[in-house]
Amino acid sequence: MFQALIRLFILTFVLLAPGIRAFAGEVNLSIAASLKEVINDLTAAYTAKHPATTFVKNFGGSGTLAGQIENGAPADIFIAANNQWMDYLKEKKFIVAASEKNFAFNTLVFAGTTTKKVSSMNDLVMLDKIAIGSPKSVPAGEYATAAMQKAGIAEKLSGKLIMAKDVRECLMYAELGEVDGAFVYRTDALQAKKAKLLFTVPQNLYPRVTYPMGLISKSAGNREAKDFLAFLQGKEANAVLDKYGFLLK
Repeated sequence: MFQALIRLFILTFVLLAPGIRAFAGEVNLSIAASLKEVINDLTAAYTAKHPATTFVKNFGGSGTLAGQIENGAPADIFIAANNQWMDYLKEKKFIVAASEKNFAFNTLVFAGTTTKKVSSMNDLVMLDKIAIGSPKSVPAGEYATAAMQKAGIAEKLSGKLIMAKDVRECLMYAELGEVDGAFVYRTDALQAKKAKLLFTVPQNLYPRVTYPMGLISKSAGNREAKDFLAFLQGKEANAVLDKYGFLLK
């Protein structure tokens, strides 16, 4: 009886083995929502040259993604929209520290469809509804909160803020006219069809928008993930970042 069970186990493994090997070239990406177009372009370019590599992409707020990784969600590479969430995962040993590099930089802006004259932080007090990413999990929301506090208008705007799950949802609210405007990145505003970039938030009001990237610790042996991470540091990746308005330094 025991030998029969062993034979059944071996037969089952042999039958399933092809399916297991099918995942050998898979790379799971957990990426800040504002990088969606960049990463879609880069994965397409990479698979054109490396057809055996496939990508599973998960875009969202950096804090949400970090929480998913911490709770065991499949991920090989993490790119956040601030250093806080990368540091959070590094402290918990989820990131190969030596693999961390800065991927790109960005700028916080205010965009919307309002007809009111809005050209500075102080003008925001005239508006009724303003979208920001939830500061607890969305770096754009954290940057915006810091800017409002340093500009001395946080209390005046507290009842006007509409929270969004990520920066792309902020832009969507602005595009649909559900809010007067939204705090988004310059790269998002450049892609807007209806919302206009109303003003750039002064850099002295918030920390610089930085996109750190790193390899997940359990994927340290994933050759495809390591190769793609190296690709993200090359000239082709820089050209795509530049195309979408991201800063390289």
